[in-house]
Amino acid sequence: MATTTYQVLGMTCDHCVRSVRTEVGGIDGVRDVRVDLASGQLTVTDDGRVTPGQIRDAVAEAGYDLREES
Repeated sequence: MATTTYQVLGMTCDHCVRSVRTEVGGIDGVRDVRVDLASGQLTVTDDGRVTPGQIRDAVAEAGYDLREES
């Protein structure tokens, strides 16, 4: 299992959180998705096969941008 944290840009409400959680949670291999509106953080736990590009694409599909935390 791998856990990665990202910063999501542009979320302003609970609907935003649900949209990001739904899109990222739909990626094959994602085991857990946590989205914190106050901090704008997205924490993803996956089986090790999910790439940052897949996460970025899913977040973009929800209508937002992200940058990976270092």
